[in-house]
Amino acid sequence: MIVCSCNVFSDGQVRACLHPGPGCPRTPAQVYACLGCSPKCGRCARTIRGILSRALAEVHATCATACSAACPLSAEPRAAPAEAA
Repeated sequence: MIVCSCNVFSDGQVRACLHPGPGCPRTPAQVYACLGCSPKCGRCARTIRGILSRALAEVHATCATACSAACPLSAEPRAAPAEAA
């Protein structure tokens, strides 16, 4: 689906620039930069934000499930913090 008719890019291209790590775009402006263009009319910003939100939610859900299942500490009860005397 075409997301931006001014710069002619698709939702697939937006998702393709979402790579793990600190360089992952978090805003529409960062997505534009990743795709080598700049915003024109701005009508696509809401759609880009939606794509970013859904992609990040999927990653967080996967991470939370995988991390808790693989974490040996998640099965151990946590000790209560010691009170200061």
